[in-house]
Amino acid sequence: MPNLILLSLLAAFPPLSTDMYLPAIPTLQALWGLSFATVNLSLVLFMATFSVFLLIHGPLSDRFGRRPVLIVGILLFIAGTSLCAASQSIAMLLAGRCVQAAGAAAASSLALALSKDLYSGQERQKILAYIGVIMAFAPMLAPTIGGLMLKFASWRLIFVSQSCLALVGLYGVYKLKEPVTRFTSGGFLAVAGRYLTVARNLPFMVLSLGFALMVLPHFAFIGGSTDIYMNQFGLSEDVFGYYFGFNALGFMLGSLACTRLAGVYKPLHMLYFTIGTFFLGGVLMLVLGGDTPYTVAAAMICITFSVGFSRPISNSMILDQVDTDVGAASGILTFEIFMIAAVAMQLISLDWADKPMLIGIGAMISALVPLAALLLVKKRCRF
Repeated sequence: MPNLILLSLLAAFPPLSTDMYLPAIPTLQALWGLSFATVNLSLVLFMATFSVFLLIHGPLSDRFGRRPVLIVGILLFIAGTSLCAASQSIAMLLAGRCVQAAGAAAASSLALALSKDLYSGQERQKILAYIGVIMAFAPMLAPTIGGLMLKFASWRLIFVSQSCLALVGLYGVYKLKEPVTRFTSGGFLAVAGRYLTVARNLPFMVLSLGFALMVLPHFAFIGGSTDIYMNQFGLSEDVFGYYFGFNALGFMLGSLACTRLAGVYKPLHMLYFTIGTFFLGGVLMLVLGGDTPYTVAAAMICITFSVGFSRPISNSMILDQVDTDVGAASGILTFEIFMIAAVAMQLISLDWADKPMLIGIGAMISALVPLAALLLVKKRCRF
């Protein structure tokens, strides 16, 4: 149980860093006289920096161990969060967000690697699903908490509270027994060689790229939610938190359903089901979304349910394709996910006439790609 709580907290660093901050975007627009796209760079740069550092922390943890890399990463996160809280300009905020992202990457990437270190098989699928359930509380509660902080205090308090949560994670990592007993060796060229080794694994690369694309509409919604709900529909900060939390509820329900069905049905059949549900969410967004906040939320809950349901199964299946260099493989997998997230957030921040329609089209495309990936390497995979 302590390991499950620690893994959940580490995996929650990215959503805590983004979702709690979302209600503050219109406030910062007004405070510094900036456009939505400019302030939204604080999300885009966070995701881009986060993605790059995922590729660094994974191999470092294979070389030096999970604990030291996690400790340095969390300290970086606290330093970046403190810089954000003290920001007097958008440039200072963007710099702080980049430092914060560099640290958060260690927590997120190594949470996945630790799940491989500590658990195996169906037990790992269930643990990842439980983590998904616990993680869902972060995006459910974070925007509402952020909205309340804006209402009764200051946007700076959002970042102060993130530092406090990071200190809890730091204590948990300090108490953790190092799970890695066989360390890799060599310098930069050896690290690059390990990435090349993983990259030559065709089933791993095809599946990781295919399923990474499923996050595109999910993160497009996260990046555009304040513009859709607050600027387009005129919702207040606290009401926005309720709508955002409703969609996060879909993620939690999907993860919870996965914990109940893992071991009952074949993972491949469960993935086929969730891809179909994901495609349906895209269709509903095209048909219903865009008119009211209710219709946007109804379509998004299908999409977030599918992401929550499929992520534990697909991540476990993808990691089963590798036997060594697990840290590097975890880094590649999470890099792909969050680089696509950065692209999605930048794309949605542009001046689109109908952003919900864009999310719907993205969902339909993002359902077909992982299906094609599964069919392409089905005979060569370990299911």
